[in-house]
Amino acid sequence: MPHPCNKPYLLLPLCLMLLHPAWADDALPTPPDNDPGAIRVLLVSDLETTLSAQMNGTLGALKASLGEKVAKDAQLAQLGCTEVNARAKVAAAELNMARANLAAKRNLRKLDAVGDLEVALASTEVEKADGALTLARAQAGYCLVDAPFAGRIAKVYVKPYQTVSAGTPLFDLVSDGALKVRLNVPSSLLPRLQAGMPLQVDIHETGQHYPAKISAINARVDAVAQTVELEAKLDASYPELIAGMSGVARFPENHE
Repeated sequence: MPHPCNKPYLLLPLCLMLLHPAWADDALPTPPDNDPGAIRVLLVSDLETTLSAQMNGTLGALKASLGEKVAKDAQLAQLGCTEVNARAKVAAAELNMARANLAAKRNLRKLDAVGDLEVALASTEVEKADGALTLARAQAGYCLVDAPFAGRIAKVYVKPYQTVSAGTPLFDLVSDGALKVRLNVPSSLLPRLQAGMPLQVDIHETGQHYPAKISAINARVDAVAQTVELEAKLDASYPELIAGMSGVARFPENHE
């Protein structure tokens, strides 16, 4: 029977393992199943959100890029606001006119030149104009896209000077603090689990060990998998770790 490596274009991965056994060990790391105490984990940020456009408009130059650190309330983008600002000016002028009219009606009422109904109507016009101005100013605020919390830009969906509609995703923002660890453990461990229980997290991408503590236990067991979801928080913030990294966790022997 011919050796399979005579046709490497058919069985290239197998040939590499046969010719270089060490490569197979690098390509196929030992799965957690070989270690009964290891539980797969995923690192996630404490806060994560997608920032979207709140109005129709055209973007200017973007003020944040992929992976960039941003402070809370930092401006990330701005949409053209000429029309919205014009509406706010009109609303402000109408409010001033309504207030002047109300003042005139009140003076006339003192002279019994107008009735209470006309004064009440003038007062209502002031309230309407004040509401219109508040709305116009709120809409003008939609022109600016600010960071609701400090973090890093995880994804940019748009390009500078692109025209967008309300609801268009602009940026993914993840918080820049200590990361959370998500894991599912067998439900049989539930009676022994409690908030504050320590565990050791081994991250594949860094090859390092990190201490963490359980911070939350799901109130419901997955009936199909017979597992319960946990969240844990790392004891400190490590600059080399980012959301999306994975690894395994182990509980100390004295807690098993």
